[in-house]
Amino acid sequence: MSRIQTTLSALTEKNRKGLIPFITAGFPVPELTVSLMHALVEGGADIIELGIPFSDPMADGPVIQRASEQALEHGVSLCHVLQYVHEFRTVNQATPIVLMGYANPIERMGVKEFIQAAKEAGVDGVLVVDYPPEECQEFAVALRSSNMDPIFLLAPTSTDERIEQVGQLASGYVYYVSLKGVTGSGHLDLAAVAAAMPKIKKHVHVPVGVGFGIRDAQTAKAIASVSDAVVIGSRIIQELENTPRERAVQAVREFIAGIRKALDA
Repeated sequence: MSRIQTTLSALTEKNRKGLIPFITAGFPVPELTVSLMHALVEGGADIIELGIPFSDPMADGPVIQRASEQALEHGVSLCHVLQYVHEFRTVNQATPIVLMGYANPIERMGVKEFIQAAKEAGVDGVLVVDYPPEECQEFAVALRSSNMDPIFLLAPTSTDERIEQVGQLASGYVYYVSLKGVTGSGHLDLAAVAAAMPKIKKHVHVPVGVGFGIRDAQTAKAIASVSDAVVIGSRIIQELENTPRERAVQAVREFIAGIRKALDA
């Protein structure tokens, strides 16, 4: 079993819900990334999604776009992201890390080279937004052969055929995008998310994490009532935008701790 599978299985046994926060590598400054990763764990994160900065993050809203742009201005590349994971692993060998990003940086490095480097750094899963399941069977197989999980997105607009395709390829967990549109947009419709779960679970036999639009502990708790895990990203980036740099790590730790407390209540 991968680290992701082990972590989520342990949560299920304890009847607890997963907390999966997202941060953009290199934001607000590169030297804070690893400290922020540790702060997420200290606050109660079960899995960390680490965003690979990219110049055209088409699925991301303005908040994460700004974070990506700022990280790129600092010169943060995919190689730096892998180095952050490696540095994190010198202290923490338990918390799964999922790299989340787009195809271009991976293909520039070379897919085989990326998979090898990710494995060596200690990555546990990879979510490539613009790799649809019908086009990345070989990539998924190669990841699993290196004990990493291919993570896929599903959305309210996903057809039964797409859900079935994802169910055949995905391991670790599936990320259900609760809203139409980009990250950080719109308002959650809990009833719609709850109604989508049976349709997804019919074909997907790994845990389902729900993200997009989760702003606070109350919303996170509501989503956790109908899902296996909660994914939260834009709200954390906003916390970093609105907090003095010297308090950034503490602020993120405290914010995640509040979400964790709500999920465990």
